[in-house]
Amino acid sequence: MESPYQVPSGTSIGHVHLKVADIDRALAFYKGALGFDQVMRLGHHAAFMSAGGYHHHIALNTWHSRNGSPAAPNHTGLYHFAIRYPTRRDLAKAVRRAIDAGVPLQGVPIMA
Repeated sequence: MESPYQVPSGTSIGHVHLKVADIDRALAFYKGALGFDQVMRLGHHAAFMSAGGYHHHIALNTWHSRNGSPAAPNHTGLYHFAIRYPTRRDLAKAVRRAIDAGVPLQGVPIMA
């Protein structure tokens, strides 16, 4: 019997689409705090963010979520996605900017 297919170990995910309640608030975080470039915006409906000129790494949309509330802890939905920074120093800067923006972080040891 043939083994089931497994994705190669070097595989990475190129982009993620996120349902958000407010495009401006989401842009303030991904653009303002983390420094992603805004590639395109479709009014209050969608925005596309990039790093390094890629067509988009992060797509934000309100198509089914505008002015929505966060999902309850026991509901399905995205739990985690990773932004891979080129160096630990770059990651540390991003974590600091997120903290300074008031983003509550979980599972991250914070050094003073």
